[in-house]
Amino acid sequence: MKIFNKTVLLSTVVCVLFSACNIDDYHGGSSNDKLTFKKIGGFVNGTGDEGFAEISAFDPNTNKLFVVNPKNSVISVWDISNPDSPIQGANISLTGTPNSVAVSNGIVAVAIENPNNKQANGTIALYSSDSQALINTYPAGALPDMVTFSPNGEYIVAANEGEPDDTYTNDPEGSVTIIEVASGQVFNVGFTAFNGQTIGNYFRVFGPGASLAQDAEPEYVAISHDSKTAYITLQENNGIAIIDLKTKTITDIIGLGVKDYSLPNNQIDASDKDDIVGNFQNWPVLGFYHPDAIAYAKIRGGRYLITANEGDSRDYDGYSEEKRVKDLALDPVAFPDAETLQLDKNLGRLKTTIANGDTDGDGDFDKIYAYGARSFTIWTTTGTIVYDSGDQIAKTIFELNPSVFNSSEGGAADKRSDDKGAEPETVTTLKTGNKTLLFVGLERTGGVMIYDISNPSNPVFLEWIKDSVDIAPEGLIAVKAEDSPTGNDLIIITNEVSNTVAIYEISKND
Repeated sequence: MKIFNKTVLLSTVVCVLFSACNIDDYHGGSSNDKLTFKKIGGFVNGTGDEGFAEISAFDPNTNKLFVVNPKNSVISVWDISNPDSPIQGANISLTGTPNSVAVSNGIVAVAIENPNNKQANGTIALYSSDSQALINTYPAGALPDMVTFSPNGEYIVAANEGEPDDTYTNDPEGSVTIIEVASGQVFNVGFTAFNGQTIGNYFRVFGPGASLAQDAEPEYVAISHDSKTAYITLQENNGIAIIDLKTKTITDIIGLGVKDYSLPNNQIDASDKDDIVGNFQNWPVLGFYHPDAIAYAKIRGGRYLITANEGDSRDYDGYSEEKRVKDLALDPVAFPDAETLQLDKNLGRLKTTIANGDTDGDGDFDKIYAYGARSFTIWTTTGTIVYDSGDQIAKTIFELNPSVFNSSEGGAADKRSDDKGAEPETVTTLKTGNKTLLFVGLERTGGVMIYDISNPSNPVFLEWIKDSVDIAPEGLIAVKAEDSPTGNDLIIITNEVSNTVAIYEISKND
């Protein structure tokens, strides 16, 4: 297998491997702005195959870390008062599989799917962060997948994915559960008001026989700094729903458009069978953004949404949209070079969708749509792109460590080129000094990429922190210095394949 000739920055690779990185050693900058990212602790949560550690939440009042452990149907509890020697405490036992956890003001909220039927309504359970005693339980919609508190602690908001069963004969409606903490009132906000509407800008409604309400699959929640508005990613639909938390209504649904891989700065390596690692080219392909995690950030007076554009498809026994480009009937006018494009070494291996692309309904495909944008995007709160990282994630990884380029969970390079690349999965932000930092977790390639987004229209790549023992980051927590047991900012990474939690300290060197 050939690797394109690129200069690998040895010092940076050493920094990545040993997990202690001084940004300005490799990327310049003022001596007053030096930041160091150093792994100061970590632990393995459970033994066996993946699935013992997915999402975590930190309570600054008790210095406890609450870790979603779906394999054992528990929330694992760790004391990280001393991050280099975490101490495991008693688990919180659950009835049902936990999918998400959040903490605010001494309350731990857990999103739990129905133990008997994944398509039935789930539960939000509240526990004391101090004693781990059960406080209360509340009904949620089908498959509560993510839960969070509003910044002021007054609301608990859960994204209920409403995923169909494998036969696609039971497709519950997606919804968002809002709990008023003080009153205990529960509101389940659905999408039926939008049935029959065309959202536009590549918002997708395509499940067999599904209404928009059934097809909507809420994935992740971000809430504005003033606790007034929730922003919900609808990953498979390629959209974002906006909810007024006071009125408990969906005020808008936004289609996110597509990414054009034929444009400069949007190059991809589209094949795992071309015998070339880092074969960056432009192709006549459009990519749905398909965001997973979303973060809200207030930066220098502006309000922004930031998405990790992982990509996702519907692939069930009862219905699958997946097909490789070589298996499509391509329109000869739109693709006069179809035979060449469909070679495995070109686009043939790329996974695409048959739910979109036949624009004139004649049975062949006039456009090729792929899953995800292989990037992060900064948006206005109304869905206008401020910045997209283009092909920077893939090219940066290739320059720093080509042996893991488009790898799959610690495997060989290039194996995910035909799919969704590094798969940006999760994002979070942290204000430190006069900088706003963005952390982007890469589910497949691994590690977390760090950017300075103090100027949202011109982010600056700072560092890629990666330890070979930590595979597939699923959750990120940014802990501010005033809440940290070390007195410095922390970034805590939960890795679902290695079942590990990694704790990095961020310090400023004057």
